[in-house]
Amino acid sequence: MSRLLHRTGLIAPRIHILLVVAVTFVALLVSAGLRATPGVLMQPLQMNFGWDRATISLAAAIGIFLYGLVGPFAAALMLSIGIRRTMMGGLVLMALATFASLWMRAPWEYVLTWGVLSGLGSGAVASVLGAAVVNRWFATRQGLVMGLLSASTATGSLIFLPFLAWLSSQGAWRPVVLTVSLACLALVPLVALFVPERPEDIGTRRFGENPDTPPAPPLKQAATIGLAIEVLLRASRRPVFWVLFGSFFVCGLTTNGLVGTHMIAFCGDHGVAPVAAAGLLSMMGLFDLVGTTASGWLTDRYDPRRLLVIYYGLRGLSLLALPFIPFEGTSLAIFAVFYGLDWIATVPPTVKLASRAFGEREAPIVFGWVQTGHQLGAAVAAFGAGLVRQQSGSYLPAFVIAGAMAVVCAAVLQLWLARSAGRPVSGGFA
Repeated sequence: MSRLLHRTGLIAPRIHILLVVAVTFVALLVSAGLRATPGVLMQPLQMNFGWDRATISLAAAIGIFLYGLVGPFAAALMLSIGIRRTMMGGLVLMALATFASLWMRAPWEYVLTWGVLSGLGSGAVASVLGAAVVNRWFATRQGLVMGLLSASTATGSLIFLPFLAWLSSQGAWRPVVLTVSLACLALVPLVALFVPERPEDIGTRRFGENPDTPPAPPLKQAATIGLAIEVLLRASRRPVFWVLFGSFFVCGLTTNGLVGTHMIAFCGDHGVAPVAAAGLLSMMGLFDLVGTTASGWLTDRYDPRRLLVIYYGLRGLSLLALPFIPFEGTSLAIFAVFYGLDWIATVPPTVKLASRAFGEREAPIVFGWVQTGHQLGAAVAAFGAGLVRQQSGSYLPAFVIAGAMAVVCAAVLQLWLARSAGRPVSGGFA
């Protein structure tokens, strides 16, 4: 269908590249919105079914973890069956899994639909998709475009959460589930229509690519999901992989695992209504759109290692301060703005380091494994914070621990930066 649009002259190639970015942005947005929805469902499910918070958090943790674990295998599938088919398959699975949850009655059914199945589906439409699209469609401005696509994951909160919180304001959960399911399903025809497999399919080259650039060499081995394991074995022998993996573990632990899953409930403990708390998350999403896009612009111009030190340090200090500020409008708004600017600003420099260290062909798969670290950290925070709250009656220890880990992460990255002083970015962590 994409080729037909090109041949009939309805869409110019450069405009089509912008459409690819736009559809990918929306797909990532919906996938992230689905992963953030358990934060909205937590209190309604507790009211309607009497499930405890730790049980509900377990489903969120499993979904978040699978969201990351599927990433490298999805990247390999994108090399095998194509980006478009992988995207469509993920969106269909997300729609079916969430729709099936309308009939759930027991906790294991919630874990199966919103944990296992939606986690597998959303993992195919995660940050690794953005990395694959950027590498395949852009020779220049990669940092900027990756920043824009990364921002969509927090913008999912901006678009979804206030409306979903309003739908659940009277304790209803089914309208929330149905909305997410329909949003996933509506994207499938858009992907089929506007996302060609590669630039050559619409008679163009990667954005900014020199016309004399030779085509990329074929893979040395078949592009199967087994390639994900082979790439992991090669990457795991280099310290740079573990530095990126560990830092992204902290990134996930401090963002969608803790704040994304528990911020609404944390605010509820301080008397803030769910709709108002969701508004804070949406504000974070709005400023993340600015912050992460700006981070992509900075990544094209400055050492990404230095950027990571700054981002993790500021994030840790803000989390350490949150439990001790007044839970009123002005203070929370300031936190939302500051934290939103740094929400996932770490993604563009991390993708840049992976691309330069492992090459553009394997970088999306390597980043998929690094993203697994992100989601592992997020899963630990999603379940751990719920357990801490249930056992102690307060979220304070969870936020303090997360903030301290981000500060320690910044310190470790600074040590690596000092050790690799004078080396190029491609070899700085090697």
